[in-house]
Amino acid sequence: MKSLKLTPRDSRIAAIGLLLLALLLAYFLLLHWWFVAPLRDIGAQMDDLRDTQSRYAAAIAEKPQLQRRIAALGAGRAASDAFLPEHDPNTATADLMQRVVDAVNAHTEGGTCTVTQKMPVPEPSTTAGEPYRKAAVSINLSCDIQPLVGVLQSLEQGTPYLFVDSLNIYRNPVAARQQNRPSLEVQFALSGYLRPANPAPAASAPAAGDAADAAGAMP
Repeated sequence: MKSLKLTPRDSRIAAIGLLLLALLLAYFLLLHWWFVAPLRDIGAQMDDLRDTQSRYAAAIAEKPQLQRRIAALGAGRAASDAFLPEHDPNTATADLMQRVVDAVNAHTEGGTCTVTQKMPVPEPSTTAGEPYRKAAVSINLSCDIQPLVGVLQSLEQGTPYLFVDSLNIYRNPVAARQQNRPSLEVQFALSGYLRPANPAPAASAPAAGDAADAAGAMP
């Protein structure tokens, strides 16, 4: 069997190729993973830090303008119809009870509905840190289903923003056997927020979307 002999030209090409391969391996083993790659990672991190710094600098530069906008929004909301018109809790609870009576009198179609009891809640529960004072009343109704839905919708969907909580509905078996008597007994708490005398600029008014979906809770 004859051995394969390389020509001097092929030998030089093979030697150059082996040298290049050795240099490439030496670069990755000795330089790239130990020096180049860490430096590239540091450069990428520095670019990220510069971007973050520029975003924070832009936000800080806009701070006075944002504060003015927040103050304007807070003042506008405080002057809006979202709050009860009264500043005194006792007057506000009386207004809430009258609003329930007016809503019941306005929804007489499809059955009957009467207010059987209405009482002020002396110390309505509030969330910690809540910036606004709250007024609440406890209401008992004897209603048929159709006027009840109308009453709850008119209370929650109008202005000022009112909130129906702790809604309990049960069927009165005695009234169900009698004609011209409402078949449902209803208990709930109705609350609203008093208009602040000195509104805080950064505070926000209670949102109408926070009202409980009372009508959907009925069986």
